[in-house]
Amino acid sequence: MQPPSLLLRLSAPVELLSLFALLANVAVLHQQTVASAIGPLHGCAYLIAVISAAREAGPDRTITPLAAIPGIGGTLAVRRLAARASTSPR
Repeated sequence: MQPPSLLLRLSAPVELLSLFALLANVAVLHQQTVASAIGPLHGCAYLIAVISAAREAGPDRTITPLAAIPGIGGTLAVRRLAARASTSPR
């Protein structure tokens, strides 16, 4: 098995960090410009993480639902794919 793709490994932390930025904005700043700038970035990173995880899932049916968890799902999918790649025979 191959390790997770670069696209998934990059989109997962972007999704998580952008969610933290959005939540911090809601809790502290309440700035519409921050939300309108970071919101689409978070949405795109989320979609990229879910789609790329689904493409790499193979027979493991748990990776795609993991990736669909907002915020942390992409990171969980990366960890599951990396663990699967490290335990498979070469």
